This record gives sequence, C-alpha cells and structure tokens, in this order.
Amino acid sequence: MNGPGTPSADELFDAALVEEAAKKSALLWITTAGRPARPVWHVWHDGAVHILLARDADGTEQYVPDLAEAATAEVTLRSKDKGGRLLAWTSDVTVLRPDDAAWADAAAALHRERLNARDGEAQPERWARECVIVRLGPARAVAHGGALPSTGHAAAPVPTPAQTRGPLPRNFSWGKRLRGR
Repeated sequence: MNGPGTPSADELFDAALVEEAAKKSALLWITTAGRPARPVWHVWHDGAVHILLARDADGTEQYVPDLAEAATAEVTLRSKDKGGRLLAWTSDVTVLRPDDAAWADAAAALHRERLNARDGEAQPERWARECVIVRLGPARAVAHGGALPSTGHAAAPVPTPAQTRGPLPRNFSWGKRLRGR
C-alpha cells in the first residue's frame, strides 16, 4: 500500500520512461515561454537532463534563448527506432554555474559525451568561462502514447546568420560515372 509521499506505479513508470528515453537519445526539443521548439544535445546525468548552453548567441556552443532564465521548460523526446515523438514533459530549469558544487560532475558527464571537441581536454575550462549548464528535472506532467497531441510539431526554421557562399561548383565527373556503367 502506498503511504504519503510514496510514488504511485504510474509515476514510477513515467520516471523510468523519461530516464530510458533520455539516455538513448542524444537530441531533444526544448520549448520555453511560447518560443518555437529547438533541438539541443544533452546528457542524462544524476537523474536529470543536463544541457550545455552558451551564455549568449555569439558563443561557440548551442544557444537556446531564454532557457537559462525560464522557471520551467517543455521537453519532447523522439523514439530512437521510429523517429516519432515518444514522450513530452514539463520540467523545472536549474542553472549550474562553475562555482556550483554540481557543475564539475555535470561538466565531466557532458565532456565524455561531447563529439568533436575542438579543444580536447581543455574543453571544461573553456565551458567554465563561456557557458552555463542547465539541469532539467524532475519530470512533471509526462505525456506518452495516446496522451500526446496528434498535431504535427513542425515549425518554421529558426532565423540564422548562416548562408551559402554561392552556387555549388559544377561536377563534371557525375555524368561520366553514370554513362560508364
């Protein structure tokens, strides 16, 4: 029998589903304060999602406007095998700064999972200067299966200063390859 403060079977199931899905997926979508959902890479560490963010839009790491200032965030995870929306939940947002006790452990976990580190083992020191780590947890109001909205989550692309340098160069070898078969 459940006593006061003891989680129900549904709450335990939801917590296990969030943990398993977050561990398997390296990408999730974050929505804050009515902004469109943005994909971010993350790490599941110490019972919560941890996200590395640049302090401003000019940083070299991913940037999600208003996430560090938000009290809560809407998180959506996709299914690793099917690619569709698997679950969504609301989470509290906590910002970890380099002088916080939990920052070093979270930075070490993010560093282990970071692909293509441009500054190698010095990466956590750069993060301490230029970035914050956001902790999303615990998960509340978990929706999965039939509880997920049936409407698409498609949105217009986020504006970016990135652009192509010009037209693609002509590739004269393509036609030869096709004719040579």
